[in-house]
Amino acid sequence: MRTFFTIGLFTLFSSLSLASSYGEQVDAIISKGTAPEGVVFEIVSGDPEGLRWALPEAKESIEKLRAKFPDLDIAVVTHGREQFALQKKHKERFKKVHSLTESLVKDSGVNLHVCGTYAEWHNVTEEEFAEYADVAAAGPAQINDYINLGYTKILIEDDD
Repeated sequence: MRTFFTIGLFTLFSSLSLASSYGEQVDAIISKGTAPEGVVFEIVSGDPEGLRWALPEAKESIEKLRAKFPDLDIAVVTHGREQFALQKKHKERFKKVHSLTESLVKDSGVNLHVCGTYAEWHNVTEEEFAEYADVAAAGPAQINDYINLGYTKILIEDDD
């Protein structure tokens, strides 16, 4: 119980620290002129369809960042209901999401993670996700690992 409370508090406080939109954050990184160690995009939504809009937004931001910093390390961590679109059984229903995810991982060298803890809470096993979605033990902990490596976090969430 204490672990879940800690993860929840971390997510809340890290989300509150972001005063500007993700587009403004991307522009701020680009305007600095020097690349951070990396960028981690956090996608979290209560909407099971959320990756339909969030991944294209992330891709657009990734393209802008890579135009300025071609070798920038980038990761995406999705840890809300939207992550379940990346299950193998949803490959046809979410064809564009799967195609975009696979392209980001295989063609663009982006590390993409889903939250194993959240999946477990919904009785979804690691094996049920597509092979291009790495199942992290816990999404917020994975994000924290990237931040500890010097990555800049950019939150992409719905406005609900």
